[in-house]
Amino acid sequence: MKFYRVYVELTNICGLACSFCPPKTLSTHSMSLPFFEQVLDELKPYTKEIAYHMGGDALTLSNLEAYLDITCKKNFKVMLTTSGYYLSKHNLQTLLHPAIKQINISLNSYNKNSMPLSFEAYMEPIIKLCALKSEHNRDLFINLRLWNMDKTHSEETFNEKLFAYLGKVFHTPLHVKTLYEQKPRSIRLSEKIRLHFDDYFEWPSLQSNHQSDGPCQGLRSHFGILSNGTVVPCCLDKEGVMALGDLHVNSLSDILNTPRTKAIIEGFKHDRAVESLCQKCTYKKPF
Repeated sequence: MKFYRVYVELTNICGLACSFCPPKTLSTHSMSLPFFEQVLDELKPYTKEIAYHMGGDALTLSNLEAYLDITCKKNFKVMLTTSGYYLSKHNLQTLLHPAIKQINISLNSYNKNSMPLSFEAYMEPIIKLCALKSEHNRDLFINLRLWNMDKTHSEETFNEKLFAYLGKVFHTPLHVKTLYEQKPRSIRLSEKIRLHFDDYFEWPSLQSNHQSDGPCQGLRSHFGILSNGTVVPCCLDKEGVMALGDLHVNSLSDILNTPRTKAIIEGFKHDRAVESLCQKCTYKKPF
């Protein structure tokens, strides 16, 4: 059993309250360094790539570099996803760490929370990071995510402001009208720096009225490990609704071979969502 990536949540602290994300219900928790190292040892037979993200933002951790050093020592590559708000809390050289393969920055978080930060102050460390990447780490990918597309173009004003700013910085003509008409998946800003687009998506919830079957990448290309050690089938189960086991109690091998885990895998093979949360999830539609 091999996976393209495993989501290892270092912390469930996000530090923001964006309108498109439901508030967390689990207790605040960060994964200890010794337990993180244990988790990576258990992951060795299953994947070579991890992501430091489910519900929390790893950049809220002051000792992020220690996690990166362990990751590098264990020969894993990292995909790091962040709102961008906590970039200024770190030496940006830390984010050029050899363990990091890709950094995703969710730009659409800026105008969806009440943090007292100007647009220019928010963007400044992001642009500095892009410049450092271009100068010192050409292999690193940076995705500037703009996942706020919808039928009503509700974020057109913000997107126009962002496009004007990025167009000037990267000397690239960017037009919001073209974005809405042609719907590209991404636009190249510089070498291995892209502006990436997607629709808003609805976090799965047992309270949702949606109900459907269908396939999914959960337990196929990936699964998740919450900061408290709970193993879950996919990267969207940030509250551990479908807890498959606890790595403080059971081995990963045992957890991936439980009847519940096997039932989820077999269900998706036949386009069936056997778990209630999976049935409520709309994110599986593209698969």
